[in-house]
Amino acid sequence: MEGNSYKIKAGIHVISEYLALNIVHGNLVYTATVVNQNDGKPGSFTLNKSVTKKLSFENPAHDFPKKIQYTKMNESTIFVEVLGYSGKGFSYKMTKSK
Repeated sequence: MEGNSYKIKAGIHVISEYLALNIVHGNLVYTATVVNQNDGKPGSFTLNKSVTKKLSFENPAHDFPKKIQYTKMNESTIFVEVLGYSGKGFSYKMTKSK
């Protein structure tokens, strides 16, 4: 599964990152390639199957983030946490349009 994250500036879609979900060696892996960061190299995060009630993709060796977590709040809203060292980072909600 592939997608991207973008912002609309002056009516133009400007892509900020490319995203992918793949099965690698039996594990679900979330890969993000952020435009103008990391010399264009992707960062990969593996699903931590021991975390319950949310999807927690983790890579403790990555500088930031170390975890990207998704919690389903209801049928139209997902809570996203982007976390670094000691759980510090930022969060936001994504809401499905009708």
